[in-house]
Amino acid sequence: MCFFRNSQKDFQDFYSEQNNLVYCNNIFAVMVILDHEQKTTEWRPFFDSSKTSLKAVVLHNGNKYPSVPLAYATNMKEIYENLKILLEKIQYDKYCWTICLRFKK
Repeated sequence: MCFFRNSQKDFQDFYSEQNNLVYCNNIFAVMVILDHEQKTTEWRPFFDSSKTSLKAVVLHNGNKYPSVPLAYATNMKEIYENLKILLEKIQYDKYCWTICLRFKK
């Protein structure tokens, strides 16, 4: 039981929180811990939102590996301004992934 209750300890240093946004501040370090390939061409970020939150994960192109959480925000809508903030926080310019998302009306 204790193992599962403390499983976040390996990852908590790689996630930060600011203004109701929790985001990954070192994606490659998380990938190393998870023993995932680190080729940016093999991964793509995926964004989705509900009425109360905005979520982002990075997906493996061949579905060989499980998704890796990038960000979660409460009370944040899926609009260009919020996605810009989120992309800056996860350092998108460092990885240059192809982005997958569908804007809602």
